[in-house]
Amino acid sequence: MGYRKLGRPHDQRRAMLRNLTTSFLNYGRIQTTEARAKEIKSIAEKMITLAKRGDLHSRRQALAYLTDESVVKKLFDEIAPKYSDKNGGYTRILKLGPRRGDAAPLVIIELV
Repeated sequence: MGYRKLGRPHDQRRAMLRNLTTSFLNYGRIQTTEARAKEIKSIAEKMITLAKRGDLHSRRQALAYLTDESVVKKLFDEIAPKYSDKNGGYTRILKLGPRRGDAAPLVIIELV
């Protein structure tokens, strides 16, 4: 198992998760479904851990995944220094309840 398929083919799922992770790191907080948030959480925490290393190789690895260079700059210059003394647990998921149209469980995922 290991990951959720989210009802999409591999390429669409990867693109969706890249975009959601980029938006999440840009805004610091987004509203999405619970399954997507759980996937974003693991990816975002890996990105923050990369940024904490701070070397050129980790910056290039982050650039290879995230879709916006300004978000990578923000990740390395603003977000990572906040968590320099913390080992993991950079994100929080708050449940909101069901979505009106299809009753999918909505959550807010945010940086701690």
